Amino acid sequence: MTLSQLRTFALVVRLGSLRAAAKELGISEPAVSAAVAALRAELGDPLFVRAGGGIEFTPGGRRLAAHAEEIVGLADQARREVAETVLASTSLRVAAAADFSEHAADALLNAFTRRLPDCQVDLTLAEGSELADLLVRRTADVVLGPRPTGGEPGPRPVGGELDVVPFLRYQRILVAAPEFPVVVREVFRHVWLTGPAGLEELSEEGRWIARQPVWPDLVRFPSETDAVAAARAGDGLMLALGHVVRADLRSGALVRIPVPGTPVQGLWYATVLGRGRASAAARALQEFVTTPTATAAMLAPPGVAPLVPRRPPVHVALWS
Repeated sequence: MTLSQLRTFALVVRLGSLRAAAKELGISEPAVSAAVAALRAELGDPLFVRAGGGIEFTPGGRRLAAHAEEIVGLADQARREVAETVLASTSLRVAAAADFSEHAADALLNAFTRRLPDCQVDLTLAEGSELADLLVRRTADVVLGPRPTGGEPGPRPVGGELDVVPFLRYQRILVAAPEFPVVVREVFRHVWLTGPAGLEELSEEGRWIARQPVWPDLVRFPSETDAVAAARAGDGLMLALGHVVRADLRSGALVRIPVPGTPVQGLWYATVLGRGRASAAARALQEFVTTPTATAAMLAPPGVAPLVPRRPPVHVALWS
């Protein structure tokens, strides 16, 4: 059993086909088949069978995939950490849900890198449902956003695999322009404006909306800032972060719609690998997010610049 074979099989599971895995790896489909065949022979398990025009993984195949992703991720992490000893610097890969990334991540990471100036931070945007898998595959060292649950393949118990720390409580308030014609009992029949992630299933607001009798039509904007602007213009309702629209509520540009169950109370979490598998930098960020310094940075009014320039830069990438 080789690292290359495990990497290939993990990709087959993630993408759901040998052809897609071959394309991703830049190799031929027969080469992928050969790697999987070698694992089948060594383990004495078919790992997957053809079914309904696709492939269906055996229990053994699903278990191997979980181990394969972790082994491959651990190997990649080892390479990175050895390289860091040569460069005398530390890198940290952070994945954040879209709403947290937009409103708080930059200020938080600015404050963090001022404390650890030799730490190079890479920020990736991800859906809340992906956060656990990013950690298990070691694609990210820390994830910020809703509390992660288990990911594919098969559910993983959060308590046994991941170390989850709540660090920032927020409120979502239903708002609209003062002139927007809304009847409280019919709010779910109006258009609701959201950021790019919509209403995340794992978030408290996602759970709250799922309990309602009617799911509103959602119009997604490239950012929540754009959605707030559209709400000000009278284009619909928005379940907005309370501290983000505080100034709009004070000025009268937006008004609160008093719907039962709102404001929706939520929590953001900082999650790392449990059982001592998180890096020192990941632990440092997880501890930092609970400090008054971090809280003050995340809740600072929009447009307030950090006291000192960020060093090193925080790189932002889109997860796809």
